[in-house]
Amino acid sequence: MPPHCARSLADVRLADFDYDLPVERIAQTPVEPRDAARLLVDRGSAPPDHRHVSDLAELLADGDLLVVNDSKVIPARLRLRRATGGRVEVLLLDPLDSQRRTWEALCRPARKVRPGEILAAPDGAGLVRVEGRTLAGDTVRLTVLGDGEPLEVLARYGHMPLPPYITAAPPDAERYQTVFADEPGSAAAPTAGLHLTNQLLAAVRAVGVTMARVELVVGLDTFQPIGVDDPRQHPMHSERYRVPAETAEAVRAARRVVAVGTTSVRALESAAALGEPEGRTRLFIHRPYEFRVVDLLMTNFHLPRTTLLMMIDAFVGHRWRDLYAVALADRYRFLSFGDAMLLDRRAA
Repeated sequence: MPPHCARSLADVRLADFDYDLPVERIAQTPVEPRDAARLLVDRGSAPPDHRHVSDLAELLADGDLLVVNDSKVIPARLRLRRATGGRVEVLLLDPLDSQRRTWEALCRPARKVRPGEILAAPDGAGLVRVEGRTLAGDTVRLTVLGDGEPLEVLARYGHMPLPPYITAAPPDAERYQTVFADEPGSAAAPTAGLHLTNQLLAAVRAVGVTMARVELVVGLDTFQPIGVDDPRQHPMHSERYRVPAETAEAVRAARRVVAVGTTSVRALESAAALGEPEGRTRLFIHRPYEFRVVDLLMTNFHLPRTTLLMMIDAFVGHRWRDLYAVALADRYRFLSFGDAMLLDRRAA
């Protein structure tokens, strides 16, 4: 087990995953082209390299496997009204049936809505019916009403679920989708994948790197800060994942497995830990987690006090603080539309 995994989670507190993130470091717009984003390359105890995502083909090698999450963001944010006229905002998180008719959702203000209540779109059309609270208690079950398939209804009335720290939507909604997005369902983008272009993927393949896909439906824990001082008490929400047989085979044959984004890590490591190629996972990756699959991780810079930052801490240990300090000092852009890092958990 790597030295940074020696301390157990019992030895840490939430404050260990805090850092000062100035508002001006939060990227509000994506760079163009996508792969022009900066890339801070981890070199272990040596100072990191300052590169760009467009250099990725130079940083990988023949026999490496690049794994991406091809989940597609849906227009999951709904701005609705109660019969009383009060406004309600709904964020659909995860379909609870194969038809995508019933969903787990966040509802604000949640305390006012009641089971059986129908919430209407701005044009007056009844759009969702509140079924009740989920077992977790902090989300609700909703049924999508209206004519047509649920995703068609969302396409008419929904909005892209940008994170709350993004103050204005990009002119092109596709900029919040990866170029390989396929299966609709996520409430947030797998943001590290936003940097990749078809041209860059072709360049990566040209040096002998293969590419494989997984699916992890991005849900609540992707953007929810930890709200308890003892991280062990944080309740992880389950997320759907799928690792196709061809991806599992490519993993076994790979020289190194390079995951694009924490969601790809979560899918790959869940399949390995649970022994199932698909299902639902509550895997909470924190030290002293022993990684079974992923060797390198390309990821954006994450919010303080989140499960994502705890995963980074498990992956490279305390040196994440040095990398973040370098990135802040060198004016890297943070969070969903920001720059990225390439981390090597085996770097000395």
